[in-house]
Amino acid sequence: MKMGNKELIIVGDRVLVKQEELQERTEVGLYLPQTVVEKEEVQGGRIMLTGPGMPLPQPHDVDDEPWRSVPDEPKYLPMQAQVGDYALFMKKMAMEIKFEGEKYLIIPHNSILALVREDVDGLEAFNDVDDFET
Repeated sequence: MKMGNKELIIVGDRVLVKQEELQERTEVGLYLPQTVVEKEEVQGGRIMLTGPGMPLPQPHDVDDEPWRSVPDEPKYLPMQAQVGDYALFMKKMAMEIKFEGEKYLIIPHNSILALVREDVDGLEAFNDVDDFET
């Protein structure tokens, strides 16, 4: 993610999240103290950037043609999380950072509990009732 002349790069299986605004009031209008708001274990936010995934070990076979040089390009196990998804995650696993004056959370992929993805093209396919047999 580029902002100005700086670029933020997320490494490994981590995700950069813009945290949603915490509710300071209940549904009936009571104001909650900041300590209560911060103690919520599950938080939500929009995924802004993802790392490449979990690095996989390189398979090396010493007996197989040692003269052949193969570039060691890193390989990664891809993550389910994608930029633009809404994620529910465990707050205690998050680390807060500031980048160019904005607050973000960096969370490991394994602390994500659920993802909400808005796929407009996929939803249109299910809107046609004729496709389903009863």
